[in-house]
Amino acid sequence: MSISTSAPLKRVLSGMRPTGKLHLGNYMGALHNWVRLQHEYDCFFFIADWHALTTDYADTSQIKANTREVILDFLGAGLDPAKSVLFVQSDVKQHAELHLLFSMITPLGWLERVPTYKEQQENISGKDLSTYGFLGYPLLQAADILLYGGRDTTSSRIVELFVPVGQDQVAHVELTREVARRFNQFYKVREKEILPEPQVLLTPSPKLPGTDGRKMSKSYGNTIMLTDPEPVVRQKLKPMVTDPARVRRTDPGNPDVCPVGDLHKVFSSQETLAKVYEGCTTASIGCIECKGWVADSVVRVLEPIQQRRSGYEQNPKLVDEILEDGKNRAAARAEQTMVEVRSAVGIG
Repeated sequence: MSISTSAPLKRVLSGMRPTGKLHLGNYMGALHNWVRLQHEYDCFFFIADWHALTTDYADTSQIKANTREVILDFLGAGLDPAKSVLFVQSDVKQHAELHLLFSMITPLGWLERVPTYKEQQENISGKDLSTYGFLGYPLLQAADILLYGGRDTTSSRIVELFVPVGQDQVAHVELTREVARRFNQFYKVREKEILPEPQVLLTPSPKLPGTDGRKMSKSYGNTIMLTDPEPVVRQKLKPMVTDPARVRRTDPGNPDVCPVGDLHKVFSSQETLAKVYEGCTTASIGCIECKGWVADSVVRVLEPIQQRRSGYEQNPKLVDEILEDGKNRAAARAEQTMVEVRSAVGIG
């Protein structure tokens, strides 16, 4: 059965900064969902190396190597280059061009009120973040997103654009919507608006604590990496904090207030989870045994990821070809938008 050319094309766009190898928090917070979305949407996923410069401009020595690690983790996690367009942001120069045009029309106050602007200035110490690049990174995000909307000239279908985010990132998408509205107010082609307003696709993000009970983050040094071999996973989980009420082995506990219990809820089977609740609340199992069970579950999740990653790691030429193909496909789509944008603005 053929698809009607009038049916909207549902497209997803998202990216990730290259901070090096990814951890379980990155996987459950984004990648796991992206793998599912690629079967339901026309997906574009990129490595945001220009965004890395907003905070790491003084030392760029690791960006290229980190970009390589991230694409390997993308592929290891199950992103399929036959189903998703995978590319590096800086390979598609239209991102910078649209960002420049947006910077001409966006009021300064819009950028200053972005919630994470002041938060990151306060939380990231030792770096001078009083730069336009840091202030303006939400505009670069807007360009990243809006490049992939509009009408798809290949199929003549209107694109419905979605951005998968957690609740804490909704404000960034709202700014993108405001920028699109302002652009459309100033510029049109044959009285038609150019840029569609993207929709938020709220990502289910399970509670995933690090080994110290806080949110899993490289800055806390509490992560389990997607590349950690089984002995390392078990070693990291052994000292993990547990329910503080279990002072002695004979004290009953509560998995609902235990970081190890939170990991079980994400990675363990219902059968294992039932054993955890029964054993913990009756003190018939100790925390060491419970941590061993969660290690089993985490290792089962990581094994196929690591096997796929290893296959790509051993074939660097294939990875280069995937990124080259992704660059070409992303650039071709971005250029379709920029042709209309340049015409509307009257430049180029």
